[in-house]
Amino acid sequence: MKQPLTNKSFTDIFIVHPVLAIVVNLVILLAGWKALTSLPVQQYPKIENSLVVITTLYYGASAETIRGFISTPIERVVSAISGVDYVESTSRAGVSTVTVHLKLNHSSTAALAEVTARLQQVRAELPPEAEPATIEIQRADRPYASFYLSFSSQERTVPAVTDWLLRTLQPQLATLPGVQRVTFEGERQIAMRVWIDPDRLASFNLSPGDVQGALRRNNYLAAVGRTKGNLVQINLLANTDLRSAGEFEELIIADRDGAIVRLKDVARIERDAEEANVIAKYDETEGVYLGIWAVPGVNEIEVGHRLRDEVDRIRPTLPSDIDMKLVWDSTMFIRNALTEITKTLSETILIVALVVFLFMGSVRTALVPLVAIPVSLIGAALFLSAFGFSLNLLTLLAIVLSVGLVVDDAIVVVENVERHVRLGKSRIEAAQVAARELLGPIVAMTITLATVYAPIGFQGGLTGSLFLEFAITLAVAVVLSGIVAITLSPVMSSRFVHPEGQEGRLTRFVNHRFEEARGVYAKLLDVALTMNWGIVAAAVFIMVAAWPLYHFSRLELAPVEDQNHISLFFEASPDSTVHATNRQHFQIVKAITAIPETDYTWSLTTAWGGFGGVVTKDWHDRARSTESMYNDVYGAVSQVPGLRVFPRLDPPLPTPGQYDVELILESDAPAEQLLDTVGTLLGAGWQSGKFLYVDTDLKIDLPQARVVLDRERLADLGFDLAGVGRE
Repeated sequence: MKQPLTNKSFTDIFIVHPVLAIVVNLVILLAGWKALTSLPVQQYPKIENSLVVITTLYYGASAETIRGFISTPIERVVSAISGVDYVESTSRAGVSTVTVHLKLNHSSTAALAEVTARLQQVRAELPPEAEPATIEIQRADRPYASFYLSFSSQERTVPAVTDWLLRTLQPQLATLPGVQRVTFEGERQIAMRVWIDPDRLASFNLSPGDVQGALRRNNYLAAVGRTKGNLVQINLLANTDLRSAGEFEELIIADRDGAIVRLKDVARIERDAEEANVIAKYDETEGVYLGIWAVPGVNEIEVGHRLRDEVDRIRPTLPSDIDMKLVWDSTMFIRNALTEITKTLSETILIVALVVFLFMGSVRTALVPLVAIPVSLIGAALFLSAFGFSLNLLTLLAIVLSVGLVVDDAIVVVENVERHVRLGKSRIEAAQVAARELLGPIVAMTITLATVYAPIGFQGGLTGSLFLEFAITLAVAVVLSGIVAITLSPVMSSRFVHPEGQEGRLTRFVNHRFEEARGVYAKLLDVALTMNWGIVAAAVFIMVAAWPLYHFSRLELAPVEDQNHISLFFEASPDSTVHATNRQHFQIVKAITAIPETDYTWSLTTAWGGFGGVVTKDWHDRARSTESMYNDVYGAVSQVPGLRVFPRLDPPLPTPGQYDVELILESDAPAEQLLDTVGTLLGAGWQSGKFLYVDTDLKIDLPQARVVLDRERLADLGFDLAGVGRE
C-alpha cells in the first residue's frame, strides 16, 4: 500500500502546475534569445587599452631642440593627468611624438579631454613657429588602422587619385557608424610649386622671406560679405586668391626703382603635387590608401560588415581606371574563428546528445536533459547582456565547455525518477519524491560549480579582464542548468519516463556492458590492493615523469594563432629619403612574393622605414602555417641591404606593445651618455642567443651639418639672428 506524500517541497509547485514550469523556462529561453540577437560580436571581451598620441611639427628644428622645447614640456603636463600608466616620447628632427599609455580600462574619452586641456596650458611655452599639436586615440595593441583600402590607377597620377578620393569617397566612409576617422596614407595633394632661383632673387636684393610674405599677403581668401537694399541683397565676391600658375607668375613681389618685380622674375611656377612623405603600395603597385580607424572598444566586426557593404555599393560607381582593394582587414581572422567555434559548438551539442541517448536508451528520457542545453546556454545570453558583455571567443569557449555540464543535474533527476517508478510509485509521485531528494544536492552542486568558475574572472590585470566574461558565462550557465533541473526536469520526467520503469533493449544492452566493465574493474582493484608498494612506486614514477613534461612545455598566456598574416616593421638608415627607402623596399616585396604561401603584400613606406604585412593564401590552399613560414620570411627579408626588417606574428591576445620583452632605462644622464649603456644591453641581448630581434628607440645617428654664424659680421650687414633663422 502506497504511503501518502508528506512534507511538501518547493519543487511540488512545478510538478502540480506544469504550465508554471514551462512558462518559467520559456521566459528564460525567449529573453535569452532576444538578448543573444542584440549582443555585440567581437574577438575578445571589450578591453579599453588605449594610447593618446600627441604629434607636434616644428619644421627645420633639430632633434635636440624638439626634445628640449616641445617633448619635455608636453610630457611634464600630460604625465599628471588621471589614468596614466606611463608616458614616452620620440623626438626626431622636425617632429615630436608623445605617447600617453593609459591604464587598463581607463576611459580614453576622459583622458582625451584632460590632455586637450593640459596642452592649452603649455601652449605658451612651446616655440611660436611650431605647428599646433594634433591628438589621436589609438589602440595600444595595434598602431595602425583596422582596415586599409587601396586605390590605384594606370591612367591617373597619385595626386589625381588623391583629389578624387578627397572629394568623393573619404567623406562617405567617414560617416559609417563606429568609424573614428578616415585617414589618407601615401596621398599627394595637388599644389602650386614655386621654385626660387637664388641668383635672380639676390640680383633684385630680395630674400626668400620677401617671397613668402608676398605670397601670404597677396594670396588671401577673402570673405567680403554682402550688400543689402530695400528690395534686394547681393553677395559680394573678390578675387583675392590665386588659382592658376599664370596668376601666381604675375604676383608682384616688390618695386625696385619703379620697376615691378613679379614672381616669375625670380622663380619657376608649376602646378604639381606635394612632396611624398608616405608611399603606399599593394605588392609593387603604388597607390593611395584610405585607413579606416574604428572607435576604440567598438564592435569591429560590425564596422567591417558595414564597410564591406559600402564597398560593394561603391564599386559599380568607380571610374573604370581606378582599382580598389581591401588590402587589410583586421576582422578576417575574427570572423573565421567565430565561424569555427560555432561549428565546434554544434558538434559538441550533437556528441553530447548522442552520448546521453546511448546511455539512457530512450529518446523520450534523453529529451529531459537535452532540453536543459538550449535553455541554459541561450538563457546565459540574458545575463551577458545585463552585464554589458559581448559574444566573443572566450564566452563562446565557456558555452562550449558548459554543454557537458548543464545536462548533469537533469540526468540525475530523470534517473532518480526512473528508480522510484521501478519501486512501484506513479510517475507524478516518483517525480515529487525524486525532486525533493535532489533539491539540496542540486543546489549544492550548482553553487559549488559556480564558485569554482567565478573566481577565474577576479584575477588582476589583462588576464582578469579577458577571463571575467569567460568565468561569468560558465557560472551563469551552470546556475541556469540547476534551475532547469529543479523546475522543468521533474515535470518532463513525470510525463516521459515509462510508466512501469521498464528498460528498453538499448538500455539493457548498455547496462549489461557496464556490469561487465564493473566486474573487470573489481578484479583489477583486488589485485591492486594486494600490491600496495607497487601502486605507490607507480604513482611516484608518474609524478617524476610528469615533471620534465611540464618543465619543457611552452609557457604562454595564449598559443600563437594562424591569422593569415605576418606583420612587417622595417627601419631605414637615418639619412635615407622616402624614395630611397621605397627602392629598397621593392627588394622586400620580391623576396616575400617568392615564398609560395604568399598571396600579396601591403606596405606604408616613410623616410625612416615603415610597416606593412604579408597576407598569406587561405588556410585550405597552403600546407604550412604562418608560424612555419616565419623562418623563411625572416631569412628572406634579412638579406635586404639598407633596411632592418622585423617580421612579427600577430599576437593572439590584445596585448600592448610590439615586442615580447620591453625594458625601460631611466636616468637623468644626457642621451649621449645613455647610448653607451644601451649599446651594452643590446650586445648582451644578441650574445644571449635567446632573442631574434633586439633594438632600441634611442638613436643619435642622424647626420647633421652645423651652420656657424659670425655674429659681428651679421651685425655689420644689418642682419639679426632671428631674421637669419627665419630665412
